[in-house]
Amino acid sequence: MFKKILIANRGEIACRVIATAKKMGIATVAVYSEADKEARHVALADEAVLLGPAPSRESYLVADKIIATAKATGAEAIHPGYGFLSENEAFAKRVEDEGMAFIGPRHFSIAAMGDKIASKKLANEAKVNTIPGYNDAISGPEQAVEIAKGIGYPVMIKASAGGGGKGLRVAFNDKEAFEGFASCQNEARNSFGDDRVFIEKFVEEPRHIEIQVLGDSHGNVIYLNERECSIQRRHQKVIEEAPSPFISDETRKAMGEQAVALAKAVKYQSAGTVEFVVGKDQSFYFLEMNTRLQVEHPVTECITGLDLVELMIRVAAGEKLPLTQAEVKRDGWAIECRINAEDPFRNFLPSTGRLVRFQTPPETMFQSNTDKLFGVRVDTGVTDGGEIPMFYDSMIAKLIVHGRDRNDAIAKMREALNGFVIRGISSNIPFQAALLAHPKFVSGDFNTGFIAENYGKGFFAEDVPHSDPAFLVALAAFQNRRYRQRASGITGQMEGHGAKLGEDFVVVVLDKAGQHVHYPVQVTELDALTSTVNVDGKGYQFSSGARLGAIRIEGLVNGAAFTAQVERGSGKNPLALRVSHNGTQIEALVLSPRSAELHKLMPYKAPPDLSKFLLSPMPGLLVDVAVQPGQTVQAGEKLAVIEAMKMENILFATQDGVVGKIAATKGESLAVDQIILEFV
Repeated sequence: MFKKILIANRGEIACRVIATAKKMGIATVAVYSEADKEARHVALADEAVLLGPAPSRESYLVADKIIATAKATGAEAIHPGYGFLSENEAFAKRVEDEGMAFIGPRHFSIAAMGDKIASKKLANEAKVNTIPGYNDAISGPEQAVEIAKGIGYPVMIKASAGGGGKGLRVAFNDKEAFEGFASCQNEARNSFGDDRVFIEKFVEEPRHIEIQVLGDSHGNVIYLNERECSIQRRHQKVIEEAPSPFISDETRKAMGEQAVALAKAVKYQSAGTVEFVVGKDQSFYFLEMNTRLQVEHPVTECITGLDLVELMIRVAAGEKLPLTQAEVKRDGWAIECRINAEDPFRNFLPSTGRLVRFQTPPETMFQSNTDKLFGVRVDTGVTDGGEIPMFYDSMIAKLIVHGRDRNDAIAKMREALNGFVIRGISSNIPFQAALLAHPKFVSGDFNTGFIAENYGKGFFAEDVPHSDPAFLVALAAFQNRRYRQRASGITGQMEGHGAKLGEDFVVVVLDKAGQHVHYPVQVTELDALTSTVNVDGKGYQFSSGARLGAIRIEGLVNGAAFTAQVERGSGKNPLALRVSHNGTQIEALVLSPRSAELHKLMPYKAPPDLSKFLLSPMPGLLVDVAVQPGQTVQAGEKLAVIEAMKMENILFATQDGVVGKIAATKGESLAVDQIILEFV
């Protein structure tokens, strides 16, 4: 077994590999860019070495620096994680040639299966059904349009070396094929250093189901069941689960055996994933093979009780697989939510900056520990006070739960999301909560178009209907009563002006139309930790010992456990309480009846008109300004392109107009809401 390994990656996957290496008694070497010098993986590793500047093409993608670091530190093996150089055939071969072990498949397997074009050809030769497409590299956007017409729209334009949703577009017409090809090529070049792009038929209403395979150097290959990854937004997986609520045991076996046959054909040694598109009639087609560890591997670890990173390391060291196909378990149901640094209410634009508060829900399962299951696990590469840089992908953490069955897992995930505190940047937690509550998700009736169909026009606060809105009002009143209880006990208060408790209050909430809604409430204290709150004739008995000032509140309401978040002074009104539960958020002012009467007389201040400006919706690099001063533009016309978190974001005109002054220049780093241009 290796004594020391280098992890050629960052973030949560680097931390994940370190956890297993520590369990196995293996020393670890971390590498980092200048943007990551304070990162969690750097602190966890036994050694850490600076690679270079923040952009990945100058640090994490520089194979020479990584190899030199491994040799200088005496590492015997390199684990590439996922992304970056994990599916780079030349890098894997170089590691092997330098006398080190590559903790992943052999370079010839990556060459055959990691390259999407080569893998399609190989699958065809192996008589595996593949989707119609053009499997050779395409010379330019004009050829892309001709090929797309020949296949028939819609088509999927995809980077050959792609992964993680980068370098991928779906085109429904010639214009989208032309523009999509250029964007895919740019993203592929920036993310993977390989700008080859291919095109295939886009199968409508598909399910994305993948099989986890594991092979060793002795010719053994097994499959570890499937993962359902159909909940995707713009081809980025959002929720993954194992097993799939859709496929039958017969289909699972057929897909698994086909995945194993494909892996054996290329002498596959390590963990890998064979992805399939599955039709409504359970017909399935080979899509691609990811020759690396997947982001969503924890759900497979939960249902099988296996540590996939440990098995990868053992296989790379020449050991045989410790189990046969018949010994692979499928126990319970696991779900993973990707917690991303993006604002779901601003069209999921990236959100970067400092994590002012980062508090995960209480964990009962842990990386590299397969003894403790049926609970909650968080895989992350960040810490409280850490920075989310603009140079890498947007994932903050992966939240994983393991339940007895699917309904149990969904309930556990909803409660865990309620307890996940992230402040300083926006996260997609409200969106995840909405998905988990959607009747079609709960019933298992969905496909890869689920998010586009249900949230095609964007995601809005009203997309997260709360099953009991009065609960949020009551919780605000309960917490306010606790604050007033503490205030009334402070000594030295001026006579006649001390904090009074009282039982009658009015909770003022801003509704969807921007109007204030008044809720008369009565709060009766039963003991120091328990109060009864009445709202609109409905009674709520709360009991909680949560520390005042803590954002997360856990307790009982009418005898049932709940987790929610309540904080003061964080919204538009510094006196209001912000209450969050099951993805729904309200800002509530808890006032005395007299104060509520006076509050009704307060004038309404209208927000300023910003329609004459194009504002940067996120921090990022201004890659292009597509218009000139004096130019007439129509709604839907391209105005500018901003690059952030490895993705190009095109800004379009929302209405017709004439461009006036251009305030930002190409190549400038923009802040949120910085003016890019003005309209006349």
